[in-house]
Amino acid sequence: MALLRQKDYPDGKFTLAFVGYGDEKDNTVIELTHNWETDGYDIGNGFGHLAIEVDDVYAATELIRNRGEKIIRDAGPMNAGTTIIAFVEDPDGYPIELLGPK
Repeated sequence: MALLRQKDYPDGKFTLAFVGYGDEKDNTVIELTHNWETDGYDIGNGFGHLAIEVDDVYAATELIRNRGEKIIRDAGPMNAGTTIIAFVEDPDGYPIELLGPK
């Protein structure tokens, strides 16, 4: 995989890096987060969540809520950014991020 893009968020104290095998328009990519105040990651705390791009984060969140599923964070702008995101919980208790299209 190659580093496709990276952005620092000084107000949130984290960096996002996107890696993949080709342009994000045509390929799946992995988003990696580095939290600046974290000295290291171990097995057990190195994985946070999966993210899925959806057409409308607000509508997807409401659909999930109406099905009786757990919303961890309602739809709205991300910390220190403008991308619309939400977090929901899968049946096993893992968080899944919903993010709006770029």
